[in-house]
Amino acid sequence: MANDLNNLLDRVERVDRSLAAELRAQISTLARRREFGLNFEKHKPETVELYGRTVRAGDKVRLIAPRGQSGPHEDARTWRVQTITKTRTGHQAHLLDLDGNDERDAPLDELVVIADFRDPIYPGLRSTGAVRRGEDKPHHVVINAENFHALEAMLFTHQGTVSAAFLDPPYNSGARDWKYSNDYVDAEDGYRHSKWLAFMERRLKLARKLLNPTNSVLIISIDERECLRLGLLLEQTFPEARIQMVSVAINPAAIARGSEFRRADEYYFFVMLGDAAPLPVPLASDWITTKGRTHRGEIRWDLLRRSAASSARSDRPGMFFPIFLNPDTRTIHSVGEAIDLDTDRAAVAPPVGTIAVWPIRRNGTEGRWRLGPSSTREALTNGFVKVGAVKGENTPIYYLTVGEQRKIQDGIYTVTGRDTDGSVVTSTLDSDERRVIPSTQWRVASHDSTQYGSRMLMRFIPDRRFPFPKSLYAVEDALRFFLADKPDAVVIDFFAGSGTTAHAVMRLNHQDGGHRRSIMVTNNEVSATEETSLRRKGHRPGDPEWEALGICDYITKPRIEAAITGLTPSGEPIRGEYQFTDPFPMANGLEENVEFFTLTYEDPRVVGADMAFEAIAPLLWMRAGARGEPITSTTDTFALADTYGVLFAIDAAGAFAAAVDHAGELEVAFIVTDDEKQFQRVAALLPARVETVRLYESYLRTFEINTGKE
Repeated sequence: MANDLNNLLDRVERVDRSLAAELRAQISTLARRREFGLNFEKHKPETVELYGRTVRAGDKVRLIAPRGQSGPHEDARTWRVQTITKTRTGHQAHLLDLDGNDERDAPLDELVVIADFRDPIYPGLRSTGAVRRGEDKPHHVVINAENFHALEAMLFTHQGTVSAAFLDPPYNSGARDWKYSNDYVDAEDGYRHSKWLAFMERRLKLARKLLNPTNSVLIISIDERECLRLGLLLEQTFPEARIQMVSVAINPAAIARGSEFRRADEYYFFVMLGDAAPLPVPLASDWITTKGRTHRGEIRWDLLRRSAASSARSDRPGMFFPIFLNPDTRTIHSVGEAIDLDTDRAAVAPPVGTIAVWPIRRNGTEGRWRLGPSSTREALTNGFVKVGAVKGENTPIYYLTVGEQRKIQDGIYTVTGRDTDGSVVTSTLDSDERRVIPSTQWRVASHDSTQYGSRMLMRFIPDRRFPFPKSLYAVEDALRFFLADKPDAVVIDFFAGSGTTAHAVMRLNHQDGGHRRSIMVTNNEVSATEETSLRRKGHRPGDPEWEALGICDYITKPRIEAAITGLTPSGEPIRGEYQFTDPFPMANGLEENVEFFTLTYEDPRVVGADMAFEAIAPLLWMRAGARGEPITSTTDTFALADTYGVLFAIDAAGAFAAAVDHAGELEVAFIVTDDEKQFQRVAALLPARVETVRLYESYLRTFEINTGKE
């Protein structure tokens, strides 16, 4: 087969070498595909249009559609800027198309810079505002950016240190609710699913580098349209992880789906890395089922007879033995020994005045106990075995599992006495003391996305609409299971939308005094309907009228600001109270700090020459924990902030080292030098507790690796 293809390609090459090369590339791609698992078109790497970015020589650009035109420019090619000249009417760019076959001139204001995902970027951050009510707490960060590039920026600031990610990506409904490479994807797009997978895979690969491999969790919400594909993609991207899917009821009224079943829930994938596992946490009563295994504040007794897999006598003959019961007093006389598999249980004679209780299953067949004879005797002595209603040889026997016994040992439950059968009687927990890991079916009133998503959002930003925001309490609950014991966790969300994840993290801090911080990423795109309307009015991306209606500026930033200040964008106190866990007036706000940024694209030559520090400075601040005020400008010697310092002049290394030594909370030292030996000499002067980073070599290397590209 391979020889036949090569022979055919050789024949094609004699006629058209370019076509033969393209065919070889496509065949090579197909040959690398998995025989089993998830296969999909990788598609050309995405691009993003950087409106507002200054056009420079060497940039890739496209022509902008004329004002008032709703569609794209008739010439959709990508060009390379060769030179820029000044004319009487403004600046002109001389362009060459990427194939080198055509060239033209165009005014700079008719061009937009293109960032190709195959090319390295050199990001910076420009502050666009802040809210500070949290005193010395670390800052939450909101970044207006294309999320792939923001994730690349975070490789410099947070690689391997993120505790949790909560993502609510596009659900790929076909309703033009997301873009692939600047174009909306609709229901008529035959590659809709493979584009979505390519889009997600690129971002998940970068997210994996950010997550702490020893203990972190990735949570992704999705509905049935991409649920199966996402599950396979997660298994392929995180092969070492433990993955569970939970069904979450989000709309008791259900959403009509034409001739289909009405949709009332969605799904959360939990991708658990390293030691990450859900923690038992206090839960409200509506989490607790009324049937099966319940938790109402009492210690839980489990049936001693095994009822799950491998529950037959023949599976574990050593766990088939009699428990001799005095039926009059409902007390256990003694525990017998296991009998051979070929011995009839009826041949066992119980002591006088007792009956033999066996692990007989509901269908009448012989089962087995969960413990062996010696372990059962030990549990009986300790009061960890309990007798149910007497039913002859089928009398149910209960016991406390090792986990429940540990709760007594840890003081969660106190033994207050013994029952008539010798089993321990323990205290009962109040509702706020009950700690539970729930099932995979979440039917909780507080997760209603209409009541506690859309309508709650209207309290914070009245008269502004955002489609399908998550219930604040659903996100809060999902994170709590993994962050209850991590008061300093870093949480990311690069599909931030209305900012629910940041709001949930701040609520968790309010509940336990934590210093968790979130990093939210969202672009400033407008909806498809708004885009058409704005273009008809002659507006373009980058215009104030356009940007004012973008997701980040119109929804995300004002929602997070309102949550902290307790005031709506018009300055009115927010009406109502938070409910369920930790109720208090929303107008009280939250004692948190947040900084808002826009991602910038820097020239690496300027960065390397130490001429772009202002743009790089926020990344240094974030890497050092985002606490206190950042160092925003260079000096002739060095500068220190709350948690980090920057040495600008090697000659000041001694004074810098002394200052760092006296700064007890300083965690990171950035040393500006292009000489590795000088860097090592300075690093040797600093305390071992301080991380040392070489600028700008470390910064440039991070992005020149081109991580995550195909």
